Amino acid sequence: MTAFIAQNFVPLMFAGLFCFLLTGIPVAFGLAATGLFMGFIGMEVGLFPSNMFSALPLRVFGIMQNDTLLAIPFFTFMGIILERSGMAEDLLETVGQVFGPLRGGLAVAVILVGALLAATTGVVAAAVISMGLISLPIMLRYGYNRTIATGTITASGTLAQAIPPSLVLIVLADQLGRSVGDMYAGALVPGLMLVGVYLLFVAAVAIVKPSWVPALPAEARIYRESNGASGHKSLLVLFLICGAAGWAWSQVHSQMISAWTGRTTPAAADEIFILSMTVASLLALVLAIADRVLKAGLLSRLAQQVTFVLIPPLVLIFLVLGTIFLGVATPTEGGAMGAVGALIMASARRQLSMKLMKQALDSTAKLATFVIFILIGSTVFSFTFNAADGHIWVEHLFDKLPGGAMGFLIVVNILVFILGMFIDFFEIAFIVIPILAPVAEKILPELVPGMAPQMVMVWFGVIIAMNLQTSFLTPPFGFALFYLRSVAAREDYNDRITKERIPAVTTTQIYKGSIAFIVLQIIMVAAVVVFPSLVAGGLESEGPAIDAYKALEQLQADDLKAEQGAEPGASAPGGEAEDDPMKGLLDAVKEEKK
Repeated sequence: MTAFIAQNFVPLMFAGLFCFLLTGIPVAFGLAATGLFMGFIGMEVGLFPSNMFSALPLRVFGIMQNDTLLAIPFFTFMGIILERSGMAEDLLETVGQVFGPLRGGLAVAVILVGALLAATTGVVAAAVISMGLISLPIMLRYGYNRTIATGTITASGTLAQAIPPSLVLIVLADQLGRSVGDMYAGALVPGLMLVGVYLLFVAAVAIVKPSWVPALPAEARIYRESNGASGHKSLLVLFLICGAAGWAWSQVHSQMISAWTGRTTPAAADEIFILSMTVASLLALVLAIADRVLKAGLLSRLAQQVTFVLIPPLVLIFLVLGTIFLGVATPTEGGAMGAVGALIMASARRQLSMKLMKQALDSTAKLATFVIFILIGSTVFSFTFNAADGHIWVEHLFDKLPGGAMGFLIVVNILVFILGMFIDFFEIAFIVIPILAPVAEKILPELVPGMAPQMVMVWFGVIIAMNLQTSFLTPPFGFALFYLRSVAAREDYNDRITKERIPAVTTTQIYKGSIAFIVLQIIMVAAVVVFPSLVAGGLESEGPAIDAYKALEQLQADDLKAEQGAEPGASAPGGEAEDDPMKGLLDAVKEEKK
């Protein structure tokens, strides 16, 4: 029995975890219980020393000292304040008025506002529920195809997984050992491309099936001028002026930032884009304020509404991301700045109250506690798992897969895709990623030989984030589908505006609506896999990573030689001895740099 346990310890750990989870206890406690229980069994059968868990309290204490994780409650608080202060309603109404005259305009508004909510809330549930409550009745009122309407809402809500500043990216950065800024920069282009793919799909539907996505009727367009004009010309002129200012800044950004910070390296494309958008947005806000204060009447009602509703959250997001990309602020400091900015915006909208503060603080505390408990449980589990050389077992398991590194990547994506249908992304990040990360770091660089190992792990993290986003849409267990199901009408109802009878939204319609967007997301995941430059294009090369394990092995080998009478760093018999006792470590570092 002892021999059987010793030979199959790692598979028994996974089986034990599965049994604990079947009991219905929370995942965090199941992970910790499995780690402790299997650890004690390992000590009893002689696999581990009796003092194995003596270092565990230091691991747990290290979690509480992790400054990066402080960004999670800050960004969560920012998102809750913005979402519950009525920002989503105003955004949807305003953007809907801008694109309403076009076929598919409401769907375009939902996608754009969904992307903005994703960047501000970072939580799929908040984005989907808000969009479902606000936009679905409007889309049904004006005759939208139900599968298109529901699919657009659920897909735009899941953008919270991949568009910075995403909570998923913060957690993945921590688990993969990369900076949050790198993860944000790597995910920016794929996230924006996915938004573009959604918009192209809606445009295609408007061309092929215009009856599915009708334009907003004239009587529903409320921001008109006294002469009956729509005000779009004024908005277009404002857009062009601010766009020109943003482009001008992009041309001098590197010189300006270098003079300010003393940086000698060229600015990354992501950084230039974010700061240029910040300049353009601030200019639009200044011009709108000046027009209102001076009563110049240069801007239309629509242009002013768009500016005062859309620009403040955009500026907040761009400032948070910009300071992180510039290195001026850490993700934690950026999150704190975002939280303060959200409070200021809610106060300016006269929506800030003690009730809202209590709700936001309560929700933030619950999420932060949930994350910490999951992380502590996974730490206990991985402590025993690594002590049993579980990472080596996993590596050997994937070595046997056909297709090498690409086979590993495909299997991992399938695994994450399936798990994402059943469990929360925090649980996936804290359970699965620590097990797969060492294998990925060793195997994946061969797929992209020209990419530094640090960038490879960022690329891997973005793929996982995009994949999780896809799994949130997949029937029958996709979380986003259930979020929409919880707020969509279950029974026929009378529309409050038209007084017409609106049929209920069925679960089948919600499931069907997600299929097209699942295909689009799978295409984007494949694009990121095939074209790693989409992720790495804006990242600075930091040089190759150093394998600490190899360096440590070299040092241990030098110590052994010293004990045997040889000099540390000495060459093989017949070779020339070295004088530097650190030669072994330096050689290991040089080998990794090659």
